[in-house]
Amino acid sequence: MFKPQLGDYGVFYETYVKLVGVNTAKEAVTTYAHPLCFFFVNLPEEKADYCYAVGKWSLKDLLQHLIDTERVMCYRMMRIARKDSTPLAGFDENLYAMNACAGDRSFVSLKEEFKALRKSTDLLIQSLTENQLSNKGIASDHKITANALAFIIFGHLLHHKKIVEERYL
Repeated sequence: MFKPQLGDYGVFYETYVKLVGVNTAKEAVTTYAHPLCFFFVNLPEEKADYCYAVGKWSLKDLLQHLIDTERVMCYRMMRIARKDSTPLAGFDENLYAMNACAGDRSFVSLKEEFKALRKSTDLLIQSLTENQLSNKGIASDHKITANALAFIIFGHLLHHKKIVEERYL
């Protein structure tokens, strides 16, 4: 299954999909899984509560956002891959962030959860067949494929890695 094209996902996901520089979801796992996990689980403890500007998320909040978003996208990918045609609701990442209480958690616990979730997502992607990846569904009122969701997951992580490198470290 090749890199998704516009029409396989809502246009608002283009920012993420174009960041993934491989041709298949399984190549994305092979290429990005370890370096991205390594990057995020090795963020410095002393920066855990740092916000680069007033009203911006701390690194704890950001890591929780990555966890929440990946869980939602992975759930969507699994449902669509399994031919569940039920339209899937959108989610408000800012509402999730406001109610996640990431600041009350240890940075270590967030990193452990992130690492476990990443491994689980990678195993799911690797288990999907070409036919399953090509399945289409509706999420956030837009047509989307399971394959596109795999690319969105990695593109979202790459997007936030760049932000962390530029504004937090």
